Amino acid sequence: MNTKVKKTENYTLMDIEGRLDTVTAAAFEASVLEVLEKEARLLILRCSDLEYISSSGLRVFLLAQKKMMAAGGKLQLCCLRPNIFEVFEISGFTGIFQILPDDAGL
Repeated sequence: MNTKVKKTENYTLMDIEGRLDTVTAAAFEASVLEVLEKEARLLILRCSDLEYISSSGLRVFLLAQKKMMAAGGKLQLCCLRPNIFEVFEISGFTGIFQILPDDAGL
C-alpha cells in the first residue's frame, strides 16, 4: 500500500495504491492522521489504484470521516473500483461517505 499526497489551496488529495488490509492499515492510518494534523478542510481520497480493502481499512476510512466531521471539515472518496464500491455498499458505508464517480476537476 502506498499513498501520495497533493495539497492545493482548496483541498488535499490523497492517492491510495495497492491493498489496504490488516498488514497495511496502521501505515495508512498514520498517513491519514498526518494529513489531518495539517488542518485539511477538504480531504479527497482517490481510490482508483486501491485493489483491495478489508475491515481494517474500512475502519481507517471511518476514523478519518469522524475526525473530519469533528473538525468541521469534509471527506470525499472518488474513483472507487467496482469491487471496492461493492465492499462499501455491502458494509453500509455508501450512506456514510460522499462518493464521487470520478476525479473530474482535480
